Amino acid sequence: MKKVVVASLLAVASAATVARVAVAQTQVNLGSNAQQTGGGVQLAPAEYNEYTAAIGQSTPQAQAPALEAFLTKYPQSQVKADVLQRLMLAYSGVNPPTADSTAKTLDAADRLLQIEPNNIRALTFETYFRLSAADQAADPAAKQAALDKAASYAQQGLDATKPKDMSDADFNSVKGAATPVFHRAIATAALNKKDGATAITQLKANLSAAKPEDTKTPGPLLQDTYTLAQAYYQSTPPDLVNCSWYAARAASFAPEPYKTQMMPLAKYCYKKYHGAEDGFDAVATASQASLDPPAGFTITPAPKPADIVKQVIASTPDLATLAISDKEFILTNGTPEDAAKVWDTIKGKAVQFPDATVISVTDTALQVAVSDDAVQSKTADFTFNLTAPLKTPPVAGAKTTVTGTYASFTPTPIMITMSDGAVVEPKKATTKPSPAHKPAPRKK
Repeated sequence: MKKVVVASLLAVASAATVARVAVAQTQVNLGSNAQQTGGGVQLAPAEYNEYTAAIGQSTPQAQAPALEAFLTKYPQSQVKADVLQRLMLAYSGVNPPTADSTAKTLDAADRLLQIEPNNIRALTFETYFRLSAADQAADPAAKQAALDKAASYAQQGLDATKPKDMSDADFNSVKGAATPVFHRAIATAALNKKDGATAITQLKANLSAAKPEDTKTPGPLLQDTYTLAQAYYQSTPPDLVNCSWYAARAASFAPEPYKTQMMPLAKYCYKKYHGAEDGFDAVATASQASLDPPAGFTITPAPKPADIVKQVIASTPDLATLAISDKEFILTNGTPEDAAKVWDTIKGKAVQFPDATVISVTDTALQVAVSDDAVQSKTADFTFNLTAPLKTPPVAGAKTTVTGTYASFTPTPIMITMSDGAVVEPKKATTKPSPAHKPAPRKK
């Protein structure tokens, strides 16, 4: 008989820009003593030799089939869990990763969970790879289903308790590395279905457990800070103060081009709450000194909507020149008389909107987000009733140019209905014909 001390595999998943799962493996102690000692299992010599030969392969491409062959020959081996963990490592170690290697990684994790339902390493692989796959899903329903599946494994990982044969140090190391992945998956699934409260709870747990200096470094924690701002914005009602704080902090420490992509949300939330951008720089500076807003932190709120409407109408000579966001604000918050003043400037007029964000499309209508508010919240504020079905309907989330005529509106929630709707197809580049080649005259 041969003794094998089963390795402890420490799974550490990261959601950094270069997405991968790194698994660190402790040294395997292969002794020849036939007696079983703490943590060891006994194998027959033939099984022992095939086990050591399989785990001794130097590349993932060679190790994976060797481990699979071992499991086929010894399906009830005492080192089955250890072999499956190594198999996950081998498949996930294929570089560059492929759809096939990812599928096989998950298959190995599935098999491991059948014998160890609370295996933290397998739950980490399940969560990470399913979360990554959800990011690639184009269909909204399929995307949410994939996110919910990842979140389910993540919750199971958070609830997992230490196995009897695992040391406290190993368990704390594995779970400590996996916990951020679990929180992030649950938050992402919640945020995708506009459950801001759950996302906030998960992301705050992640960030509060991190060292303050680590939250300033480009990477997953800084992304979590920005996602936390988005969660506050998507809360019911939106928490614009915290949205502005966390988005400003994330943008302040983010490198380009991410800084430029993150800062608009910070300014948008601040301006929506305060009414203008004055004072925003002070908030951005303060956010760099502390992850969370200090006790007593406030932003002066903007005047009441009705007061803003009165002021805008009184100070705008030509209401037709107002931005779409301002017009929608008045149509929603103004008195019927004030709303009519704005609507009368656009009713019956044809207009074209470039870069409208598609929300949904049918044979008869196209719903898009046009105003800043609608684009940020990913909700439609315009419905274009189409004159004819679209030959090539745009997909949800795509940018498109639409035309139509103002027909009617409903104030709450704001929805402007356009007649004679159509999508403007991009013009094809024209090429000038090549000049005709005239043959040289023949010599007589």
